[in-house]
Amino acid sequence: MAGTIGPLLPSDEQFNHQVVETFATVGQSDPAWTEKVCGMAAARDGSLQIAFGFGKYTNRNVVDAYAGISRGVEQWVVRGSRALNADPESVDVGPIHYEVIEPLRQVRVSLQPNAAQPIAFELFFHAAAACVVEEREDRRDPHGFRKATDQIRYHQTGLASGWLEIDGERVDITPDAWVATRDKSWGVRPSVGLPAEDLEPDYHQHIPQALAIWNPVLFEQADGSRYAFHHYFLQFSGPGFSHQRIQGGFEDESGQTARLIGMTPTLRFDSPSKRLQGGEFLLHMEDGSERQLTFEKLSETGFYLGAGHYHGGDGHYHGSWRGTLHVDGDYVSNAAELDVIQRYHQFRDCMIRVEDGYTGAVGYGNCQTHVHGAWPEFGLGGDEPML
Repeated sequence: MAGTIGPLLPSDEQFNHQVVETFATVGQSDPAWTEKVCGMAAARDGSLQIAFGFGKYTNRNVVDAYAGISRGVEQWVVRGSRALNADPESVDVGPIHYEVIEPLRQVRVSLQPNAAQPIAFELFFHAAAACVVEEREDRRDPHGFRKATDQIRYHQTGLASGWLEIDGERVDITPDAWVATRDKSWGVRPSVGLPAEDLEPDYHQHIPQALAIWNPVLFEQADGSRYAFHHYFLQFSGPGFSHQRIQGGFEDESGQTARLIGMTPTLRFDSPSKRLQGGEFLLHMEDGSERQLTFEKLSETGFYLGAGHYHGGDGHYHGSWRGTLHVDGDYVSNAAELDVIQRYHQFRDCMIRVEDGYTGAVGYGNCQTHVHGAWPEFGLGGDEPML
């Protein structure tokens, strides 16, 4: 009996096939299969930040996206979801658009004027360093039978140009004053669609102590030359066990130039909001040397990704079917308030200014953190809300 074949798409004209299938179909039927882009651009003075994300969920017939602006503690977001089959070659959703201008170098993201929120922008990302592929993210359930996460991701650090508008007031975005970061991932990931009610409880919710840090930075030296840094740190601890994982290093136009094999964080969080304030990263490099990065938050500006429904923020999950086309938005006047953080969760782009003690260079980037449990050395007693 002949097997089935997915629909033919314009992409099938290209010479990029790797499996015996059309580009309409992915290699497995897991509904958590996701292809995602996430990025941001921010003013170096801490005044403004743009955030965006796009997701394609082939096994759910869904494409969704969000586009937002953070200005101090104010935050706006426009969100959209649509049926994938209506336009399978694109991840555009309503007024939110994504375009690759030059592969691995330049992309354009735009939010057209819309009825959901009084914001719009046109953003160009310009690479300042090469795309760097991170280690495969491979996590299993407690018994080891199912891969709860199996994805790969690359990130890139750069500059931004374009414009944004809030309530009709336009601000120019220029490369000398703005930095930008982006990443793209594909594979199976958690928090796609509503959590299944008939599964064994997720053990991650019961780990007493957890810390996750994802942090890209663009540095500029006194002579004007640039280099980038990125690290991804995970630590899970409890009675009788401690698991720590670190990856990352320094990067330039050629790729990764120096690899990180360990990192000791010294962090300061606000309690009970868990908003990052500043700290130090003591880097343990592959060549045996140590290098210290010292950072402070730029301002209160920093987008909460849960406003775009990351990890079920604001009551909905990425990949959920919302109809053939759904567009909505949200505005909060103070995203630092606890009731807002409980809606959006703590995961956010904290905009930071970083000093490299080795080169003397100054950098700017976004530091995403998730922290749980008692970390008294970081200012968290463990009695803070779950967030």
